[in-house]
Amino acid sequence: MPELPEVEVVRRGLDAHVVGRTVTDVAVLHPRPVRRHLAGPLDFAGRLAGARVDAAVRRGKYLWLQLDTGDALSAHLGMSGQMLVQRPEAPDERHLRVRLDLDDGAQLRFVDQRMFGGLLVAPLVPTPDGLPAGAAAGGPSDPLLPPEVAHVARDPLDPHLDLERLVERVRARRTGVKRALLDQTLVSGVGNIYADEALWRSRLHYARPTDGLTRPVVRRLVVDVAAVMEEALAQGGTSFDRLYVNVNGASGYFDRSLAAYGQEGEPCPRCGAPVTREAFMNRSSYRCPRCQPVPRRARW
Repeated sequence: MPELPEVEVVRRGLDAHVVGRTVTDVAVLHPRPVRRHLAGPLDFAGRLAGARVDAAVRRGKYLWLQLDTGDALSAHLGMSGQMLVQRPEAPDERHLRVRLDLDDGAQLRFVDQRMFGGLLVAPLVPTPDGLPAGAAAGGPSDPLLPPEVAHVARDPLDPHLDLERLVERVRARRTGVKRALLDQTLVSGVGNIYADEALWRSRLHYARPTDGLTRPVVRRLVVDVAAVMEEALAQGGTSFDRLYVNVNGASGYFDRSLAAYGQEGEPCPRCGAPVTREAFMNRSSYRCPRCQPVPRRARW
């Protein structure tokens, strides 16, 4: 699944190429990607046609285009969703699902091979905490969010993130620290890749109990999460295959800089011990057995 840096790379591309443009026509080529728009494909297309894109906004892994109509076009990329900006003469992609024609002659195309992602048009609603929705990621100053994003916590790159409140919330949980990082209602945008990388930087085993962590340790971990995400952004995100691309179809290359995730058997960049891979929540977790030893009291 794409994580915060990959989604932010897409948002920045939309901000550069789509914001300020008006949608002139919409073609829904397959109904499944708009399945969450319960009024159906015709209503979906009708609410977009004629709308101007005022902003491209992100919170955590969630992405949306704010429209001048008061609606938002929300996009969830799922496992293989792509938002591509193309000229109309470019051949249709094999897995093209939805196409938006823009008033400058370009097209915004939603391509999704596995179709776990989707698009939805819905009115924006006030944020629960009354703070700007996406100031960290191109959001306007008015505190509005799509309804499906209202429950999502702020992410490590959000300037309105209350670090001390997050520290206390983490320490109040009775769970393993990696489970806490993956909880999108606690802090958003962190997935398996960047959780493993941040835990490696903080020298923490993924099963360390959150209620046993000191405040300085949790603060350092949040800083490490943000740092690894900033570095990934600078390299266009992490792309293990051609499914994760920016709006121009280019892949990121942060996978070449990973210290722990996906590095099973490779030497730890810090101490040289072989990195191990272990089962975790129906997926894998990677760690250095020397830098991140198993705690005496663990919450798996």
